[in-house]
Order: sequence, then C-alpha cells, then structure tokens
Amino acid sequence: MKKRPELLCPAGSPMALEAAIEGGADAVYLGGAAFNARMYAKNFGGDDLRSAVLRAHAYGVKVYLTLNTLVTDREIPAFLEAAREAHLAGVDALIVADLGGAAAIHRAYPEIELHASTQMSGHNSYMTKELARMGFSRMVIARETSLEDLKKTMQHSPIEIEMFAHGALCVSHSGQCLFSSVVGGRSGNRGECAQPCRLPYACGKKQGYPLSLKDLSLAAHVPALIESGVASLKIEGRMKSPEYVYDTTRVWRKLLDEGRAATPKELQILAGVFSRGGFTDGYFTGRIGREMLGVRSEEDKNRSRAIQPFEGLKRRIPLEAKVEILANRPAAMTLFDGVRRVTVYGEVPMEALNAPLTREAVERSLTKFGGTPYTVTSFDLTLEEGLMLPVSKLNELRRAALQALTEQVCPAPRPLTEDAVELSTPAHRRASVVSARFEHPEQIPQAAHSFFDRIYLPLRRHIPGVEGVVLPPVLFEGDLEETKRLLRAAAERGATHALVGNLGHLEIVLEAGLRPVGDYRLNVANNQSIAALEALGMEEILLSPELTLPQIRDLGGNTGVIVYGRLPLMTLEKCVIREIADCKTCEADRATLTDRRGVTFPVLREGDHRNVVYNSLPTCMSDRQELLTRHGICNRHFLFSTESAREVEQILQAYRSGAPLPGTVRRLK
Repeated sequence: MKKRPELLCPAGSPMALEAAIEGGADAVYLGGAAFNARMYAKNFGGDDLRSAVLRAHAYGVKVYLTLNTLVTDREIPAFLEAAREAHLAGVDALIVADLGGAAAIHRAYPEIELHASTQMSGHNSYMTKELARMGFSRMVIARETSLEDLKKTMQHSPIEIEMFAHGALCVSHSGQCLFSSVVGGRSGNRGECAQPCRLPYACGKKQGYPLSLKDLSLAAHVPALIESGVASLKIEGRMKSPEYVYDTTRVWRKLLDEGRAATPKELQILAGVFSRGGFTDGYFTGRIGREMLGVRSEEDKNRSRAIQPFEGLKRRIPLEAKVEILANRPAAMTLFDGVRRVTVYGEVPMEALNAPLTREAVERSLTKFGGTPYTVTSFDLTLEEGLMLPVSKLNELRRAALQALTEQVCPAPRPLTEDAVELSTPAHRRASVVSARFEHPEQIPQAAHSFFDRIYLPLRRHIPGVEGVVLPPVLFEGDLEETKRLLRAAAERGATHALVGNLGHLEIVLEAGLRPVGDYRLNVANNQSIAALEALGMEEILLSPELTLPQIRDLGGNTGVIVYGRLPLMTLEKCVIREIADCKTCEADRATLTDRRGVTFPVLREGDHRNVVYNSLPTCMSDRQELLTRHGICNRHFLFSTESAREVEQILQAYRSGAPLPGTVRRLK
C-alpha cells in the first residue's frame, strides 16, 4: 500500500497554527515578515517564528516558510537574510517562487531545503528535473493538473510532488497573472493581489462572474491521490479563519487516516466551513466547464457563521516522568514522550531539619507543565525520607528537563556560514535585438520582415520564413510528445529560436535543435535569475513586465523588454470564450470582458480551450525611445495580439518616426 501523503495545512496566524495542530496536520506553511504571497495575513517574524516552530515540532508537525514572491535585485541581500533567519528558527523547508532568489539561497546555504512554489508554474516532469538540478527537493504542481497527468509526472519525477487538494482556486495559472498588478497596481507576484477575478464582468450581453471559480475539493478522490504517490496534499487558506483551518484539517485527517473518500455528510461539513456555491474537481477529473464557476452567496456566509468558534489548542502530549531524590546524590528527573527520553540532574538534597519533602509536594512541583504542549500522565517517584529541597530547586529541575526535551524535539539548527556570499553575475551584456510575436501569420505585414530582427509565431501556427516559435504557456505531461513533434517540424521549416516561458519546456526545445530565448512568463526580476537562466543555455531573456525602468537599468545580461503590446493578464485553463460565445465547440477565437468601469479586456484562445486575457491598453513607447536607450534597453520586443496587419504597419511607422500612437496607452515608468 502506498505511503499516506503528508497533510499540509495553512497557518496564517498563531491561532490558525494551533488550529492546524489540533486538527491533525502533519505540516504547516506560514509566512514571515516579508517576501511571502499573503502579505496581508498575520505572519510570523522574529521570535514569533521560533516560537511557532518550537510549538509545531513538539507535536511532530513540520514547518515550511513561504518566501514565495518575486525579488528585485536590491532585495536579494534581505531575501538571503530572511532565509538565514528562517533556518536558525528551525523551519524545515522554504517555499520559494523566484528562480534567482532560490539560486542565491542554494549558493549561499546549500543545507537549506527548498520547495518550488506553485508560482513557479510547474506542470510536468521536465520541470521537476530542472528543479532537482537547482537544489529543490519538492515541486508544488499546478492546481490545473489532472489525475492522469499527475500520475505520469510522478512516474518520472526525481523530486517530491506536492498538490493542492482543498481551498480557493485562482482562475489564472499561478505565476501567470498580471491582472491585479497592471490594472490595480497591486502585484499578485508580490503578495498583494486585489482579486479582480472575483468581480463581475459583462460578456457581450451577459453580466456575471466568468472568472470566479468555486473552491477546489478533492475529498472525493482520496484513494486515487494516495495511489498516485503524491508526497503532500495542501489545504489553501492562509487568509482564512482558525475555524476554517481546524474543521477542514480534521476532516482531511480522518479521510487520509482511513484511506477513503469523503461521505456526502463530510462534503457538507467542508462546504459549511467555506465554499463558493459548492466545490469543484473539474481540473482533476478533466471535466472543465461552466459548473466550475461560483461566487460566495449569503447562504454560504450564513453557514460559515454557524461554525463553533475555535477555542485554542487543547491537545496535550503525554509524558512519563521518573524522579529520584536520594541522599548524597543530585536529584534526577527523566521525561519520556513516547519517542524521546531525557534525563537531567539538579541539586543534592539536604537533610531536613523540620519540614522534609513529601510525595505530594514533589509531584505538585514537578508536574506543573501548564502553558506547554505537555501533560504528565505517569509519575514515578523514588523519595528517600527525611530530605529537603527548596521548591525553587524542584522548579529548576522541571524546567531543565523541559528544556532538554525541547532541544531534542527541535534541536538548535547548525549555524550557517557568516562569510560574505558571492552572488552570481550575468555573463553577457544586452544586445541590440528587435523582435516581435504575432498571434496569426495574417497579422504580419511585409514591412515587419525588414523592421524586426526576428519574428515569432505560436508553435501550432508556425510557417516557413518565420525565425521563431512561441511555446504554449502550459505543457502538461500528456502534451509533451505532440509538442516535441511540432518543434521538430518547425525546425525543419527553418525555425531557429523558441520563446520559452517555463523551465519545464527548455529541454525539449534544446532536443529539437532550437535556440532558447527566455520569455516574460519566467518572471525574471533580478540578476540572479538572469545568471541562472544563462547557465541553462538561454540566449536572450525578456524581463518581467512588472519591473520599472530604474529596476531594468540595474540589470545586466542579454535581456530585453516588451516595448509594445497588450500585456497578457491571465492564462486560463477554464475556457471563458465558451461561456461568452455560448459555443459548445469553442470555434470562436476571441471575445471580450468588460468590467464595472466599462473597461474592455480582449480574450484570445490559446490552443483548444485555454484562454489568455489581455490588457485593455497596449504598452507603447514609440515616442519615448530615447528614454528606453537611457535605461539601457536596446533589446526590444513587440507583442501583437488583436492588431490587424494594417494596424501593425501603423505601429511600425510610429516607432520609425518616434511619433505617439493615437489614443490612450500604457507607459513603462
């Protein structure tokens, strides 16, 4: 029988940590004072983190700290210090999203265990192999992964796989959402998401919530999850209440212990704790449709209000205590928690003049473990008559025994090197390359071939005469063989370069003989990421669209920037066009979403049913090219999505003449 997966639960506050322990978590994940993707949770910093680790470890619960935001170049020293402090606090692993940040940690402190956050967009076993080479021991696989793709990935993965099993679903693939950042100025990749996906949008004549998904629950698939061999099942919810954490954890604990699917009653309990009109398992089962959509109704909220408040951690760890107080020998106390045994020694007792120790007094002093996780359930005392020890010395003996047990449960971490860390530096400086991607060959005017050094088309739409291909943003395990075939065919037609937006796609590009160029989807924000990608063979790298001009100026390497185009805001596995067009076969290639302010966002189809939501405004720097040059941006990339060939010609003319485009545009600042 397969090993039971770890039950990993959220701890967004000290009370939620207690709730996870009380409910039966095997491990918890929590945030520190900075660099975590839930910056509005009640996170743990300084001494609070060490206390949290001590409390969790006493109950045999592991602690993973989230350092899962993008990191700018100037933040790398503080990021490394946060990793060092977490290690010294005793955390068991760090959950990291930034490639460069992870590379810096592994270079500086190779003994720290690293888990790849879902923000790194891990979809297949090729990704796990790249992560293993970089020092990761675990990958959090995309929430959109089906059971079949999970099992195939598990067969080839050299590292552990962690999977979300319950909680809120982002409608966009994690790490591929810029909506909150570009439109609202609050970056989801920096832990400040404003959740625009939960707002209403008009879809043609329809008004609704086409981006709001029900919460995930795989409680009905526990046997299949166990059989898959997945190492850890994760409950989402660092912004949720302690009551949510406790009730959800205890149900999942029971299901895993008994190796069975949830009953209808248990599913009802989970829905009562928190849901958005029920749950979905659509991605896991491959049944992706409109039934996945949901909003939090008043009825949902009323059910949650009826939940009994969590009253704190009541579970105690039983201790066996053995005490010897004999003449001419130091008093001795032994504690045994079922796994560990410690013995400590105190003062030598004196001969009593008038008030000798009694059994009751000794037991009363030495079993006072209130405020700790422990309770004495067995007390064995050997006491020689006529002896005396002050109560203060008995208390010191008890505290010394507790300290010795704590040091065994959570030993002080080995100090890390204090030497200066030599950070990586990019190998190359920026080249002068002007490139562009188009959605369709029909968009490419003749003038584009002389304007651009290199043109890219989506892999499925590549034609002869076009130098580059764009890989799909997502490749699950079941997509790999067909993608390899298409890459070989593109190479035979003369393609030389491939835009790679995921580490899990790099090897198959190299196998096809194409030269990889890092796409903006890699979220590159610092020199450590640039150096790491260059070491993997990336010829050029497009930087994160979230960077400012001064941040871009500070970066080296052969890097480029998107200087024109509508930025992709979301990558959706759940087809919105199908809902908007009411089209069962999804024949429509595009649609629009209009928000409450009347702003319209184009939606284009990617592949069969995957969609990409684009920004309402194009980024344009046609009249500010001198500013780009002053900030060292010579490698410039254009992104054409909804434009016609005639509109592309007009845009190229504006860039040739340095003239502004008509209408409102977005600027790099």
